[in-house]
Amino acid sequence: MTDASTVPTEEAIRAFGYDIVRQKLIAAEIPGAIVEFDPDEAEQAGAFVEDALSEADARDAEDGLPIEPDAPAKLSLFAAARNV
Repeated sequence: MTDASTVPTEEAIRAFGYDIVRQKLIAAEIPGAIVEFDPDEAEQAGAFVEDALSEADARDAEDGLPIEPDAPAKLSLFAAARNV
């Protein structure tokens, strides 16, 4: 029979998991250290935070950039990108 006082609470389990992730992040700052994260730990560490620009934001950021006329390869890439 399990004593209820020895069963860890969900909060304690979560805190323990965060502590492990924190320790792994500290260890990962050591040059040459190899630290493995399981998928849940990586998500807790913020590895999958989506912060990329949208396509519309990227196109807006491009507006006003000068196109160098002496670089025809770049010119054709910019023209191709704008026509997509």
